[in-house]
Amino acid sequence: MTNALVVIDVQESFRARPLWATTDNPDVAKKVGQLVDAARAAGDRVIWVLHAEPGTGNTFDPAGGHVRVMDELSPAADEPLLTKTVHNAFTTTNLQHLLTVAGVRSITVCGLRTEQCVETTARVASDLGYQVTFAIDATATHPIAHPDAPADQTVEELLADPRTLSAADIAARTVYALSGRFATVKTVAEIIGS
Repeated sequence: MTNALVVIDVQESFRARPLWATTDNPDVAKKVGQLVDAARAAGDRVIWVLHAEPGTGNTFDPAGGHVRVMDELSPAADEPLLTKTVHNAFTTTNLQHLLTVAGVRSITVCGLRTEQCVETTARVASDLGYQVTFAIDATATHPIAHPDAPADQTVEELLADPRTLSAADIAARTVYALSGRFATVKTVAEIIGS
C-alpha cells in the first residue's frame, strides 16, 4: 500500500459553532465520503484525524460530545482515528509512524479548515517527503475576521466588515500557495476519475 487518504477534522465540533453558517462548503462530508469510498475500493489506507482542545469548554472539548466524525461519515473498524491538539495532523499524533509502517509514500488530504489544518498538514507532509494531493473541493472553511476586529463580534458583524477575508479568497490563496510547491491541487472528480 503506497497511498493513503487523511481526513482532517471533519467533525461535529464545527457544525456546533455559529460560524458554520458561513462555511463555504457545507456539504463537505459528501465530497469526503466520495474520497473515502474510492480509497477503500482501491485498497488505500484511510486515516481519520480529529481536533480536540481538552478542558476549554468550547466545541472542541471532548467533554462536550462534539469531537466526533460528522454523522454521515463512519470510519471502518480497521481505519485509525487519531486525535490532534495542534493544527497539523502530524505533530501530536502517530500519523507519520502509521504511514511509514504501511509503506505509504503519497497522501491525499481533505477536511476542515482549508487554510489551516488541511494546508498545514499538506505542508508538513511535503517536508517529510510525501507526495501530497490536496482535494480542494473536499475542504471547507469560513471567512476570517480582520486582525483588528473585536474578538466577540457576531457572525453578522463578521460578514458586514469589508476587511473580512472571504472563504473564496482563502481557498484561492491556499491553492496559490500550495500548487506545485507543497502539493498537487485536484478536485474530487479528478482524484477518483469520475
